[in-house]
Amino acid sequence: MDKKGQMILDIVPKQTAITIAAAIVIFSAAVLVIFWAVRVYKRKKMGFLDDLEGHEFEYFCAKLLKESGFIEVEVTKGSGDYGVDILAEKDGVTYAVQCKCYTDPVGVKAVQEAYAGRDYYDRMVGAVMTNQYFTAPAVNAARKLKILLWDRGYLENMMEEK
Repeated sequence: MDKKGQMILDIVPKQTAITIAAAIVIFSAAVLVIFWAVRVYKRKKMGFLDDLEGHEFEYFCAKLLKESGFIEVEVTKGSGDYGVDILAEKDGVTYAVQCKCYTDPVGVKAVQEAYAGRDYYDRMVGAVMTNQYFTAPAVNAARKLKILLWDRGYLENMMEEK
């Protein structure tokens, strides 16, 4: 084989390697763009929750619970509700739910309210439902008091499943 033929053989594998590397970079960039777009879409989709007033959020949560298979879903009266905004049942289990539409993480007080309300309404399960997330002390208190914590991510999953 002459020098020219050998040079062509040497160049082809390098060009193939460069093409494969470029394809990997483009594919990786596309995956990142799609991942970012999905996150932005989810944030916008959930963003309306942050604009709701307290009572509006309670009714939204009640509707979401109904759409998720809960029955006998009832929003309690605004004042004197003993720390519970929604009473519901699912699969024979009764729930007392405290709803918190906040701009900051939800603290221990909401967990205490759900705990008190669960006992007052003689329900099997107490839960706090929020458009935000929970502080570490709230998570610890909920674990100790056996209160369910349904945060923004949990609500997002409920909305996707309906």
